[in-house]
Amino acid sequence: MIFVDNLGLVKGLPWWTYHMPAEANGMTYVDMVFPAFLFLMGMSIPLSIEARTVRGSGRRNIWAHVIQRSLALVVLGLFIANAPAVDAQYTHVSGPWWTTLGFLGIALLLIRFPGSERYRTAALIQRWCGLLVLVGLAIVFRRTTAAGQVAWLDFSDWEILGLLGWAYLLVATMYLLLQKRFWWLLSALPVLVAINALSVAGRLGWLKSLPFYLSPFEAGLSSMTLAGLLASLVLVGGVTGNRITPNLPQKAGWMVGSATVLFFAGWLLRPLGVSKIHDTPTWCLYCIAANLVIVLLFNWLADVRHGLRWTGFLQVVGANALLAYFLPYTAYLLPKLGGLTADGTSGAVGIARAAAFTALILVIVLGLKRARIRLQI
Repeated sequence: MIFVDNLGLVKGLPWWTYHMPAEANGMTYVDMVFPAFLFLMGMSIPLSIEARTVRGSGRRNIWAHVIQRSLALVVLGLFIANAPAVDAQYTHVSGPWWTTLGFLGIALLLIRFPGSERYRTAALIQRWCGLLVLVGLAIVFRRTTAAGQVAWLDFSDWEILGLLGWAYLLVATMYLLLQKRFWWLLSALPVLVAINALSVAGRLGWLKSLPFYLSPFEAGLSSMTLAGLLASLVLVGGVTGNRITPNLPQKAGWMVGSATVLFFAGWLLRPLGVSKIHDTPTWCLYCIAANLVIVLLFNWLADVRHGLRWTGFLQVVGANALLAYFLPYTAYLLPKLGGLTADGTSGAVGIARAAAFTALILVIVLGLKRARIRLQI
């Protein structure tokens, strides 16, 4: 995601290295990266909840964790979406300073240092300070709308992290409410696809009249997250010990068969368009089908062929995915750090700059991991 986001800032590259524009009907590999993130987040839900259950967390604590994590992602998304819109005249704080203080507040709230468990009082004070900073920034925030009116936070754009938060909340809630029943969860997938199709077709226009806090759940994005959860149950066997598929051939049959059915469904829904920007069902279903096959391939390479040992360093980033995703925004939103990105470049130089920026984030994450500093929700 970091690399392709930077490629989007580079000029003069082939069309397939960019996101398809809103008016276009089609998709590139770049349009498949965010869906893969949603899919993998869904795969992690059963594993994460099971790990907490094994550690002794009760149902109430698990619900609190799901809500807390979702809310944190939504707040991060709103921060990123609104930071560029700060109006210093009415906020009485310049945009860069407001953003810098926001990063500071987020760091105090979410960063865990070595010994945080040992010095719990100090860690709690740190988190409260971060929360107070963020609340204060939210209170003073003002922006100017296109109509020239002074307004507060814009809730029309949740940014990627916010969208992740809403999808996580919906799918994790379904998983907990349905008591991990595979067939019930599977039946929810076509329901989400149908809602997405009806919405794109303009049959659910009344949804736009709902308050901002009732209309952030995008059925298409949630369908990709739910598909990842179902894939996790198929590959791992679920958290109750009753495996859906006990051996690799049956797993492969489930995954490839599901991918075929979903790809064909997406093909049938092509009249609604193929677009990431418009969250069309065909785009969602094509991405789900591709992810099912890719994950099956990696499952075979890792668990059968044991051919992914060389990727061990990537596990560090996987364990700190939020930190790895969030760090680049310090350069995207703070002008003095903007020169680290590929913005304003072109051609091969731009590709090299995008790769170098991605490598820099990787090195920082690895360094923080070695220092046992992590960003935790």
